[in-house]
Amino acid sequence: MAIEVGEKVNGKVSGITNFGAFIDLGDHRTGLVHISEVSDGFVKDIHDVLKVGDDVTVKVLKIEGNNKISLSIRKASDTHEHEES
Repeated sequence: MAIEVGEKVNGKVSGITNFGAFIDLGDHRTGLVHISEVSDGFVKDIHDVLKVGDDVTVKVLKIEGNNKISLSIRKASDTHEHEES
């Protein structure tokens, strides 16, 4: 299954670092949600918001040539969906 920029997909948090969270998208694909894309508010400690194993819905922001996938949790929410229309 191909992933397209702008698409919403479901995934599972597979790892957390101080700069963001890695999301397992299935089919041996992993993307990164930068800490600035986790929530509308300031996130000081990502561990306060996410933990490994959490199911999340993300929006695909960018796919680079080396299959580096940039994701956003906050832009996948319904409130942002209406703002972008």
